[in-house]
Amino acid sequence: MTVGQITSVAGRHDPAPAAGPVVPRPRTSIAARRHRAFYMFASPWIIGFALLTVAPMAYALWLSFTTFDGISPNWHYVGFGNYRELFSDTQTWRSLGRTGLFAITSVPLSIVAGLGLAVLVNRPLKARGLFRTLLYLPAVVPPVGAGIAFKQLFDQNSGAANGVLNLFGIDALGWLADPYACYVLIMTVLWTAGNIMIISLAGLQDIPRELLEAARIDGASAWRSFRSITVPLLSPVLLFQTVTGVIASVQTIMPLLLAPDPTPAGITALPQSTYLYMMHVFAEYFAFGRYGYASALLWVLFVLILVATGVIFKATSGVVFYNVDPEAKK
Repeated sequence: MTVGQITSVAGRHDPAPAAGPVVPRPRTSIAARRHRAFYMFASPWIIGFALLTVAPMAYALWLSFTTFDGISPNWHYVGFGNYRELFSDTQTWRSLGRTGLFAITSVPLSIVAGLGLAVLVNRPLKARGLFRTLLYLPAVVPPVGAGIAFKQLFDQNSGAANGVLNLFGIDALGWLADPYACYVLIMTVLWTAGNIMIISLAGLQDIPRELLEAARIDGASAWRSFRSITVPLLSPVLLFQTVTGVIASVQTIMPLLLAPDPTPAGITALPQSTYLYMMHVFAEYFAFGRYGYASALLWVLFVLILVATGVIFKATSGVVFYNVDPEAKK
């Protein structure tokens, strides 16, 4: 190819394409994909929460304004009539007072027992893993199984507890009747202290050893180190256990499992010391068939739990120590 031909080829240009609108390609941002993935993975929980929690609560709220008995189609809308009756019902207030006393007694005892066991199994002992397993095993026993076991253990005629008393010449006691029934109920709560032990043990192992060693070098006793270092650093764990313990204690159904007559009609004959708020709700639902009134009782309990939780958080705001200040992240 000559120089002229090269110049001719170089000077020749292809015709430019016709100008037209530029259509941008659709692109999905990374944030949108992340949001879609989040809701996709969370959708089973969201659907379950809506169907198994929100819907039943809404249905119970609607029932609380009616006289529905669960069977008859002849029910009436009574507005706030059930709530007005609730505030004038002496049995409701008595059961609520017993529930509050039970929570004030059982929650601190279970937390102290669980923390004591955690401190014990956190020490460098032989077969420490075995002890941890044995102490935690009662926490995985189903409540129904634990209730039946305690009922047989403290049976007045054939229970092992009275069998031990008879060995020492002591007459058999009616453990499942007043005034001993409340003590048996507290024992059933302490029976599951292994759950609190595991949580407290995790908190203990998260405490820096350098702080405890520095306190020991400075001459602090074991009790002083526990009170001034361990407990403050465990305060978030203790707060969690307090809140969850209060919520669980006011919803306990263990007296139902310990009842001599577990039928709905026999619930009203429970010992007065163990006739707690949820027992009153159960009796209204299944013994008397007052679904509307019992639903009102449950909604009042729901509000009381919210108030109690808020009071606990407010009262402990100045004594709970966080490794990271929650306000610093805002």
